[in-house]
Amino acid sequence: MPHAVVHVQVSIGMGLLFVSGLLGQQNFYQGSVPEGTASPMPLSLTFDDAIRRGLKSNLGLLESEQSSQTARAERITALSVLLPQVTGRLAATDEQTNLKTVGINVPPNPFFTFPTIVGPFSYMEAQANVSAKVLDWTARRNLKSARANEEAARLSVLGSRDLVVQAVANAYLLVSADASRVEAVKAQVDTDQALYKRTVDQRSAGLAAGIDVLRSEVQLKTEQQVLVAARTQFEKDKLALGRIIGLPPAQVFKLADSAPFSEITGITLEEALRLALDQRPDYQSSKKLVEAAQQTLAAAHAEWYPTVDLNGFYGAAGPRLLTDSHGVFTVTGALNFNIFNGGRIRGDIEKAKAVLKQRSDELADQGAQIDVQVRTAFLDLQSASDQFAVARENLVLANRTLDQARDRFSAGVTDTIEVVQAQGSVASANDNLISALYAHNLAKVELARAMGMTEQGVKKYISR
Repeated sequence: MPHAVVHVQVSIGMGLLFVSGLLGQQNFYQGSVPEGTASPMPLSLTFDDAIRRGLKSNLGLLESEQSSQTARAERITALSVLLPQVTGRLAATDEQTNLKTVGINVPPNPFFTFPTIVGPFSYMEAQANVSAKVLDWTARRNLKSARANEEAARLSVLGSRDLVVQAVANAYLLVSADASRVEAVKAQVDTDQALYKRTVDQRSAGLAAGIDVLRSEVQLKTEQQVLVAARTQFEKDKLALGRIIGLPPAQVFKLADSAPFSEITGITLEEALRLALDQRPDYQSSKKLVEAAQQTLAAAHAEWYPTVDLNGFYGAAGPRLLTDSHGVFTVTGALNFNIFNGGRIRGDIEKAKAVLKQRSDELADQGAQIDVQVRTAFLDLQSASDQFAVARENLVLANRTLDQARDRFSAGVTDTIEVVQAQGSVASANDNLISALYAHNLAKVELARAMGMTEQGVKKYISR
């Protein structure tokens, strides 16, 4: 079953802590089948539109739907074994036979000669052939197994939809965080530019030392470098989002929605755990796979049971079908049973037992995994909420410190070291706030996925 995969990139530069990740997704859900060609007009991409596009074009979901179609075809095949098989036959025969070849030897007769060659003669026939399994417990159990597998595949498609929504939501939130980070760094560059200009003016007036000019210029160049890196990462993450939702690679777009901070209330851990086991389509799919394995084991045991077959045909045969023919038919009923098969049935039973044990173990493991995922989501949600509160307060304090440092520098009380350090603190506090908001929104996506309500829950929690 799908498991959590975390990709984290950390870039540190003068107070900028960059963290990016796509949680809980396999690379299988990072691809898509691009839809159409790129439009010359920039696309305004809303959160709902991104999810809709992902559910339409994501490769993981498309592959899952094809697997479901295969399971449906296998169920139809299993059903056909139990249904009567009817074929038609229309034939014309022109024949000449040597009676000696079929064991008919005519003794010599002095009065007349009996011919040993019959024909040539011709006849025509038209008939309908029917074969049916009147009683076959193995085929019946196989049909039940195929039906359970079909239902498991259908539920797996729903689970794939959850994974697609999770991948789209994570990518959209990452791009949104990148955009906020670019704006924050750009504002920091503007602040550094203003500081550099003021320092140059004060140096010209003899109020600042040359080292202060160099220090403020180094700070400006450093932040400009950080801005270039942030913009590059922003564009790369936009490309990744476009791949997930099936946008043409050359399509230019911008995000139309933001993800503000909002708490989730009204749901307890115990309720979330209960909902997860009731609603997770991947867990329900695993239960159906266990049911299918049970039916396969029963089918293997049923190979010892006798079967009843019915075969026959009805038609017309004669020199000419329409003018010189007569009805013909054959009906055969048979009771078939195994006497000795060299251990084949025993091998089928052992193999079915092994599959059942494997499916049961996977179901038990998945139940425990879901429990851990729900608990982890609650821990991440609370941690990110606390971090956001602290980061917000820290940003206020950092801005106050920067204001005081600027005033002290303007008054000639201190040099640019204090201002540069204060600017670094503001940049770090800004980045921590953005990262905390991103982590909080990711935790909400994680919780929605863990409870099996990704498609509805993500829209509800993120838009609060």
